[in-house]
Amino acid sequence: MALILPAITAGFIVSREGRPQQKRRQLATAMINESHAALKSIREQSWSNFDTNGTYHVVNNSSTWSLVPGSEIVDGLTNQITISDVHRDANHNIVETGGYIDPSTKKLLLSVTWDIPLTTTVESKIYLTRYLDNATYFQSTEAEFLTGTLTGTIVTNADDGEVALGSGGSSSWCEPSLTIAALDLPKSGVANAVTAIEGVAFAATGDNASGVAFAKINISNDSPPVAAIANTFDGYKTNDVFGISGYAFLATDTNNKEIVILNISNNPVSEVGYFDASGSTDGAAIFVLGNVGYMVQGSTFWTFDLSSMNGSRPALGSVSLEDAGRALHVLGSYAYVAVNDDDHQLQIVDISNPSSPQIVGWANIATSGVSDIIVNETGTRAYISGNLSSSNNEVFIIDISTKTGSRPVIGSADTTPMNPRGLTIVPGNRMIVVGTSGEEYQVFNIATESTPTYCGGIEVDAGIKGISSVLETDGNAYSYIITGDVSEEFKIIEGGPGGSFAATGIYESATFDASYSTAFNRLIPQSTIPSNTDLKYQIAITDPVSGSCAGVNFNFTGPDGTDQSFYLNSGSIFFNDDGQNYENPARCLRYRAYLSSSDSSSTPIFESMMIN
Repeated sequence: MALILPAITAGFIVSREGRPQQKRRQLATAMINESHAALKSIREQSWSNFDTNGTYHVVNNSSTWSLVPGSEIVDGLTNQITISDVHRDANHNIVETGGYIDPSTKKLLLSVTWDIPLTTTVESKIYLTRYLDNATYFQSTEAEFLTGTLTGTIVTNADDGEVALGSGGSSSWCEPSLTIAALDLPKSGVANAVTAIEGVAFAATGDNASGVAFAKINISNDSPPVAAIANTFDGYKTNDVFGISGYAFLATDTNNKEIVILNISNNPVSEVGYFDASGSTDGAAIFVLGNVGYMVQGSTFWTFDLSSMNGSRPALGSVSLEDAGRALHVLGSYAYVAVNDDDHQLQIVDISNPSSPQIVGWANIATSGVSDIIVNETGTRAYISGNLSSSNNEVFIIDISTKTGSRPVIGSADTTPMNPRGLTIVPGNRMIVVGTSGEEYQVFNIATESTPTYCGGIEVDAGIKGISSVLETDGNAYSYIITGDVSEEFKIIEGGPGGSFAATGIYESATFDASYSTAFNRLIPQSTIPSNTDLKYQIAITDPVSGSCAGVNFNFTGPDGTDQSFYLNSGSIFFNDDGQNYENPARCLRYRAYLSSSDSSSTPIFESMMIN
């Protein structure tokens, strides 16, 4: 018995200590799991909580976790978290020593130790990196953007703050007002059409026989502008008007002169030429480009020679439309006609050979009739206004980037109860629709073409019969409207988000001082980029000079670390730690947003920047 007693005694000892040891191990594991979860919460609060290496434990206060220096002892178990730096090699792989310190990653050793009944340690090693929501740098408001440098750009406040190209005017298109003095056109006729070039507007007042056929209106370059009648011409009932430097063209009801050509260089204005189309249908719409005139007469589209403005101008060619044409716009080698047809309310005519125009494209729009059409500068979008409808929208955006075949409607807007008579596109991604009844002047934000949104308007109780817009070379932007007010038919509305128009622009942020060297991981912009516009980014990060970010030189780079590359959207930020120029990790940061547009009515919208 004596020989086996020690073994039996040892067995009793192990048995007595096994259960307590197991319970402590379970408790230790639970404590580590709790610390692990708490550390993730603390990381989400702020990465700065992990700035200082050392020994800590976690504490929960009112459901909020925090790190407290030192270890803690709970029921004889010592619980602690050891925070230390992480080293990376030239390929950014984690190594034990050498390389460079990554300030955006920390190594955490979680351990629980006890001595009774046996000395034991349970531990877990984890790596934490900065959480996405620990935004080292974030800009999204008007006040924040105004701290940066604007070159050809402006800060607007359409949605709490954004950056756009400087696109003309000093007022907001979305807050129109009739504060500029109106003009009474001669006689008492009902105005029905207007077109404009910089400094001059041309009005047709031929809706009835009581008005002059044509009025030339000089518009001063003052602020606010002053409109004055320069001269007039009478003798025709006018349906449409088009003006170029020195000449005006009237679409009339006169059977042998559907188009009348006026020399407006002299006072009085004189008739010098005309175009007589076959048949007795009235001239409905007129457009001139180069030495060719374009007319819609009922269901016929005409081209005629304008190599000279004098005398009877010969026809060049014609093509039949599917129904009566109502309005047209010519750009490049194509004419775009708004047609009162049940199926093809837009018809695209190839006019590359004016002697043989050909219909090559069309669009089906959910409207019972059309009133106006306009095409953007790049010829990629057509905007058509239709008649008031109880079941459909009234204004439509059509993709005409391809000219042939059926063209898709990509967006539409409701103007109810206004019945549209005309529309125009103005700088800043805005579309203005005018008409009769309801709110007669309505403005839509078309930055997101699929869902145009109403942003403002004004009532003109006499109704609005036509609209034209001008962006002046000095950056001022105006819309000119013709109303049913017989004593103040011609009105001017100033618009634009402010600043001079720019086709390109740069926004450069103010310097961000992170207060300590940190690795910047990711650039995350938010933006709206309409068709024919572009938006890209670069970032500059560098070390302080004499402990300050003031006066440091910034070298802007893209995702590959060179000044020739750009971020087009979210992307990883290049790491470089050679001690020269661009550095990451580093402390001082700026970024740039590069905005551009090939269409003066459109601008990209830079909405926010997060750099983590």
